Amino acid sequence: MVVGIFVVLLFYAIGEGVSLAINGVIPGSVIGMLLLFVALRLRIIPSESVKGFATFLTSNMALFFVPAGVGLMVAYRVLLQNWVAITVVSVVSTILVMVVVGHTHQRFEKKQQRSDELPSESNVDSSALDNSCNPLSKH
Repeated sequence: MVVGIFVVLLFYAIGEGVSLAINGVIPGSVIGMLLLFVALRLRIIPSESVKGFATFLTSNMALFFVPAGVGLMVAYRVLLQNWVAITVVSVVSTILVMVVVGHTHQRFEKKQQRSDELPSESNVDSSALDNSCNPLSKH
């Protein structure tokens, strides 16, 4: 588990360094997480080396929401002053995400159905195709 902690913190530090180099356009934690993901996918870092620490972090995920909750309580006056704008932005962005995800899912579903419906040449019965295309034929 110590190796896992070291690896995660190393990639976090590298991400922070890259973030400083690009003037903080992307947060260092995000860059570090992406670099760690790439290293794991390319098997530069064996997944077993971080598995124990990752399991520990995900099993204690609720603790990571405490600072965000405290931040909300500290900034409650700002939230009260801007609650209408925050609510409108939250509702509009939620609807927008739902619409985009829905359309994307439908497009992938249609594409999957089309690829599933394509008959292979060996399974095609030409008489069945001829009759199904003829509007005057009786079924």
